[in-house]
Amino acid sequence: MELISVAALAENRVIGRDGELPWPSIPADKAQYRARIADDPVVLGRVTFESMLDDLPGSAQIVLSRTEREYDVPTAHHASGVDEAVAVSESLGGDVAYVVGGAGIYRLFQPHVDRMVLSRVPGEYEGDSYYPEWDDDAWTLVAETPSDGFTLEEWERTG
Repeated sequence: MELISVAALAENRVIGRDGELPWPSIPADKAQYRARIADDPVVLGRVTFESMLDDLPGSAQIVLSRTEREYDVPTAHHASGVDEAVAVSESLGGDVAYVVGGAGIYRLFQPHVDRMVLSRVPGEYEGDSYYPEWDDDAWTLVAETPSDGFTLEEWERTG
């Protein structure tokens, strides 16, 4: 099972403020993000899941929460940790699962992800949620694609 972290972050690693993006909407980024994760399961925290109920990402949602619960969404599944999230994803027949946030979920999964696909938004923003730092020696930047309002970076774990 390949785990891929997908996030948009500012130069100061900010990913959110008060549950929202701190920068103006970037339609091209949202489109590439949605297309990338559309056919695979996504792993996300309960708060992020609840904030996306009107437009859920991925083919299935694996919701990490300390409290086991049922969801009124047929594609949503509970998991209590990394191993259970991977097991649920594998049970759905996938080879890939995308980790899509929030900050605590990114931090929890950072030691386990195989790749990162990061939309780097120019500038520094005020925020209360940050993407975790990583050791550059353990990662290789394999692609960098400038786009309208962001640069898409693809990283692979090397160590």
